[in-house]
Amino acid sequence: MHQFEKITIEPLKDKFITIVNAANEPFPIVGKVLPKFSDGVWSYEEELYDTPSEIRFPDDKLDWFSYIDSSEKIVLLAFREDACVGQIRLVKDWNRFAYIENIAVKKNYRKSGVGHLLLEAAETWAKEQSLIGLSLEAQNDNLIACRFYAKEGFVLGGVDTLKQSANPNIDLTLYWYKIF
Repeated sequence: MHQFEKITIEPLKDKFITIVNAANEPFPIVGKVLPKFSDGVWSYEEELYDTPSEIRFPDDKLDWFSYIDSSEKIVLLAFREDACVGQIRLVKDWNRFAYIENIAVKKNYRKSGVGHLLLEAAETWAKEQSLIGLSLEAQNDNLIACRFYAKEGFVLGGVDTLKQSANPNIDLTLYWYKIF
């Protein structure tokens, strides 16, 4: 992204519902996170794949109207001019974290700061809701996303070996946290 390209972040409105999934594009799978738990602290190493692949999650089909003007959840969209180039979806969780249900950035805007802007907006919303931090889960084979979360100040807080039992391609679910 060039300096002259201004990105704005806006909450979901009725008129944006048709484009809410616009940022859902394929992403590369280049390796996986290998977590370790020692002395009460999670750490991890990376394992790169010999042959990277690419996947795309299905478009979310939710009651988008329920995210509009809600104090319990929000969708924030990143725009460059009139084009939606990113999305982050949050809900208040029982543990006083803002749980990130989804974050996506269009392929041509990745590594340009859009994801960072979305997380900043998410943090602002969470603080306005008197929440203590952000949380999310990621599959351990989404190495690029996990690198991004760590760069943005998230720490690995736990691992689930059973959540993806029905999916033979995913070993582990990783829980990431950013405490304010």
